[in-house]
Amino acid sequence: MELEEQDYHIFNDIVACIQNHPEFKKWELYSDPALSFPGLEINLNSRKVVSNGKEIILTAKEYNILCLLAANKGRVLTYSQIHEKVWGNFSTGNERGTVGYHVHNLRKKLLNTTLLYPFAIENVREVGYRFESNSQ
Repeated sequence: MELEEQDYHIFNDIVACIQNHPEFKKWELYSDPALSFPGLEINLNSRKVVSNGKEIILTAKEYNILCLLAANKGRVLTYSQIHEKVWGNFSTGNERGTVGYHVHNLRKKLLNTTLLYPFAIENVREVGYRFESNSQ
């Protein structure tokens, strides 16, 4: 909030009014950002993942990979792009194996709870991964 010098008295009057009336309560709208797809809910504040009503316990890397892929739904992310975003460093030459290992574990955990598979982490051979969902 930016105030000009002549506006400070208005701000001070508002603060004084609120302080003089203890019945005022602070009300905040609480938004809980989430990525939501059929059969999958990713709560970004609490770092909880729910698949078909069941909470899935993920490692930090698995969770970060899932968020990255879901936030870029439909886009192919290369092994290097995923590695840079999740691990925070540049390519070392073994991204494919490292990312692949974590995606394998992530898929295993997610697919154990999904009977109809309304979402998928698809492999784009020799390139990377793409998150797909049946949502419009």
